[in-house]
Amino acid sequence: MARRPLPRILSKDSAQIARTQLARSRELARTAADSATDVLHPLITVTRGLRLLASAGRRRWADTPKDRRGPLLFFVAALFLLVALMPYGPLLAVITVMAAAAWQGRDRTPPAPEGPDESQAERLQALYEALVPYFSGADDPAPLYAHGGAWDKAFTAHEFDDAGRIGHLVIRYPAYFPDGEAESRARIEQLLTAKAGRSREYHFAWDEAGNQLTVTVLPPLPADIPAQRFVTAPGETVLGFTDPSEVQRTLPLSYGEERIDVPPVVWRTGIRSTEPHLLVMGNPGSGTSTLLRSIALQTLRYGDVLVVDGGGTGEYACLTGRDGVLGVECALAGALSGLEWAAQETERRLIAINLARQAGDPPPEDTRRPLWILVDRPSVFAHLAAADGRKDPQALLQVPLRHGRAANVTVVVAEQFDSAEALSDAVRQHTRARVVLGAAAPQQVEAVLGVPPHTTPVAHVPPGRGYARLGSGPVHRLQVPRTPDPYDDATSDADRQAVLELLPARAGAGAAEPTDLTKPAEKATPVAAEAMAAES
Repeated sequence: MARRPLPRILSKDSAQIARTQLARSRELARTAADSATDVLHPLITVTRGLRLLASAGRRRWADTPKDRRGPLLFFVAALFLLVALMPYGPLLAVITVMAAAAWQGRDRTPPAPEGPDESQAERLQALYEALVPYFSGADDPAPLYAHGGAWDKAFTAHEFDDAGRIGHLVIRYPAYFPDGEAESRARIEQLLTAKAGRSREYHFAWDEAGNQLTVTVLPPLPADIPAQRFVTAPGETVLGFTDPSEVQRTLPLSYGEERIDVPPVVWRTGIRSTEPHLLVMGNPGSGTSTLLRSIALQTLRYGDVLVVDGGGTGEYACLTGRDGVLGVECALAGALSGLEWAAQETERRLIAINLARQAGDPPPEDTRRPLWILVDRPSVFAHLAAADGRKDPQALLQVPLRHGRAANVTVVVAEQFDSAEALSDAVRQHTRARVVLGAAAPQQVEAVLGVPPHTTPVAHVPPGRGYARLGSGPVHRLQVPRTPDPYDDATSDADRQAVLELLPARAGAGAAEPTDLTKPAEKATPVAAEAMAAES
């Protein structure tokens, strides 16, 4: 007896094919329904009219007094008899009734107004007049922009939102406008932002070949996505989420009681990464510590983490004593010892990998596990070291930054704008992945990312909101997942539980930490110093 084949598990490709077929089936069904509606539209109109005529007849009969219903019935019967005796009377009666039903059942929805209304036209005319000094020339024989001119020739497409504000606009400009100069573009973008509304983000797409500027209002990024386990491969870290048009990948996430697909900004690290290290810049309260905490929770799934906290506010106390956490150093002595051990560990890994390659063997197991060094506000330690006559801890980051990719070591540095001058040259040169968080000026964003942002920044942004650029790639809008400190009293119960579920178990404990926060936090242990002593 032949065996029946087992059902094949759906793979990623087959699932994609199934989704494509389902989308095509829905499109075919929608097309068939639209075609049937077009064919049966006259019948639907006549049926609706007959229903309305019948309703009008019932209302007329109900409104007629009882003493007058007899003569009304006699008149209707006489009318029917007259129509029946007339030549072609029944046919003419049917035609008359159908015509009346078609007239009563017609679509009475008022047509949409063509073009903008009076207020919208005034807004477009004001915007046109504001652009005249920038897009007009004295020697132009047929100027596209002139005082008192018509805006409809300059604005080829326009859309407004429900509040009456501009949502989409396509602007034509003369060919002699210097659209290749950054200063000229910045003046136009600043003017359009002021005239269209400063409380929104705008995307400007310059078509230099066609002399057109497309202005699009961007929707705000979701700022309430909690921390959770992301579906990523080892070596991939989710920095945050961006616009759907910027990336070609989505992640399934739990968003309240629903599951949605959100486009992420994925940072790839490892031996073959072109951006092995990350620099995060921001203002106080912008979410730099939140991003480092999110990176640590993702990294602890497959690697080891050493945290050096220069802020000294206890933002990373929840990581103390966890499996995979080599240490959480908040003092200058601990930071120096931890970073010195990290430099020696990087050199040891390089030597071990080199010897294995010379012998034709794979890299040793102790060099394959990723090592992450998270440094928050190193400028504080630099000031303390200079006052105490010690070495700057940033000098110890030179070896992991320069040789970290080959040794499977990743460095993440977070600093504030007011202390950006204190960053060492090694940190500036070897951190090719950059993130800017918080409300920053376009000049500050350009100084960190290397290019200006493609959108206009707003004055008030939620924590964790900013821009990201990986190497020489494009600039992405970024929203960091909500990863607050679970030991903070201001953290909600849902966010606290979400972070605690992602934390690994305590080192040497058989179970994870209970979620009762009334117990005091365990004291930090000098894990990095012990590891350095064992290494020596």
